[in-house]
Amino acid sequence: MIKVNKSNTASFDVDPQRGFTPLCPNELPIREGEQISDQLNAQAQFAAYRLVSKDCHPAEAPWIADSTDEIMKPVAGDYPNLDIKWPAHCVVGTEGNQLIPGLPDEADYDLLITKGTDPLKHPYGACYQDLGESESTGAIEWLHQRQIKVVIVGGLATDYCVKTTVLQLCRAGFKVIVNLGACRGVASDTTKTACAAMSAAGAELIQNSGKMEL
Repeated sequence: MIKVNKSNTASFDVDPQRGFTPLCPNELPIREGEQISDQLNAQAQFAAYRLVSKDCHPAEAPWIADSTDEIMKPVAGDYPNLDIKWPAHCVVGTEGNQLIPGLPDEADYDLLITKGTDPLKHPYGACYQDLGESESTGAIEWLHQRQIKVVIVGGLATDYCVKTTVLQLCRAGFKVIVNLGACRGVASDTTKTACAAMSAAGAELIQNSGKMEL
């Protein structure tokens, strides 16, 4: 069991949006992505603050794939903050942008972080707006201001936005607990690689929130 001091702990829901679940099958549906609400809510009971991040993408951007053949292929052109192409997902004003069922209303979180609004930037982690990690979303500063030492992380997807957020938090000096029960990954191989990378960075991986105690 991992003992947690609630007063200096935050819970971070990373991109738990409908666009990453079978609820929006034409976006980026991750198997069982809509089933993580209970574990996200459970981990929040161990924290003094609860944060959520959201992809808030425009309807048109150079990274949006025009066909399935383009998905995960490099973005052509001089775009330093874009890497590969993805289907359109989590577009502002659409169902895909909404949080999955069972989570609090956005206004009930202590901090809401929006990212990916710039069509020329497609960040993964919730702590920076750019791939070069020079433009902060304010999450790290917000946590430091509240003397947070431990961050419990869950969300979508394990092998992309969760992994990158966890690595960013580790580099910022936080102790990070990854609640795998509150995560789902795009693919088993990349999820396994992501878990190894998070562990190597110092994060502690647990199977569910039942592995923690106050």
